[in-house]
Amino acid sequence: MASSASSSVPQKWRRPVRQRSRLVRRTGPAHSRVEFAHPSEQEFARFLDYYRIRWVYEPVSFPIAWEGTRVAEMFTPDFYLPEHDLYIELTTMKQSLVTPKNRKLRMLRELYPELNVRLLYRKDYQQLLVKAGYGALEVQHLRKEDIGEILISPVELETRIRALGRKISREYRGQSLVLVGVLKGITFFLADLARQIKVPFVIDYLDLQRFSGAQPQERVRIVRDADYPLEGRHVLLVEDIINTGFTLDYVVSELHRRNPASLEVVTLLDRPLRRLVNVPVRYVGFQIPNDYVVGYGLDYRELYRNLPFICTLRSSVFEMPPPTPANVGVDPVD
Repeated sequence: MASSASSSVPQKWRRPVRQRSRLVRRTGPAHSRVEFAHPSEQEFARFLDYYRIRWVYEPVSFPIAWEGTRVAEMFTPDFYLPEHDLYIELTTMKQSLVTPKNRKLRMLRELYPELNVRLLYRKDYQQLLVKAGYGALEVQHLRKEDIGEILISPVELETRIRALGRKISREYRGQSLVLVGVLKGITFFLADLARQIKVPFVIDYLDLQRFSGAQPQERVRIVRDADYPLEGRHVLLVEDIINTGFTLDYVVSELHRRNPASLEVVTLLDRPLRRLVNVPVRYVGFQIPNDYVVGYGLDYRELYRNLPFICTLRSSVFEMPPPTPANVGVDPVD
């Protein structure tokens, strides 16, 4: 007789069985490389790919019932999300399918209480996004037709910023820092980076005004200066994104006039293909293409800063600005 009572099943029998790979091709989006058992699974994989949530399809099977010492029944969750240590089993609204899956899920949880597993209906996708760090409100307010793709997910941001913090802490060990952020796209990046830096530091800010001057050096000015004295201090300039390099070149030149002991630059994003001025950047989070990006502090007309990921914005969203008189603020030249 089959048994699923956890107290009567020896621990050595509860060994997950690794499944063979369903990979059928090695190129293209991840959801197009796998042979899925049902179209709804491919749809869910496409959904995960869109939000850059890593997944593995049917990686393991868990024994849940035995006849004597022989495994009589196994349960294979459809997806595993490694970044969240979460198993997902998909289902539909058909009660004939929901009932047996719920039964298997109860057996699985009884035998493997350490597993994080969920039965997911299509209507539950939004809840999964919230769990993965994509706030429901922000995703709803970002129309899908406005963005081309998500370039950097919340997990990728967290992982890379943690690595930058470790590297900075290691290279400035035994010293103290002045973190100077260039407002205001660096707000989230600077806050998260500062939490990962383990050497003493103070935080200060610069605010820049950009103009339509004829010469590059005339197109940017500091309108809110740092309060903390920089002379003789190790200064780390924190940028959100570097494009042509004109703005950064100006700021670095201005800060060098303060005679810091050292001056280095850390940027979250870098577009080296658009570089016109050679500026030294010691720490780079991500290199990105030339698309207009928003999220994680970056904006378009002050919108989208609160998105927890970085995504491209379609050109159809842009509106041509009205003619701008001389010496009136215009879009960044950096």
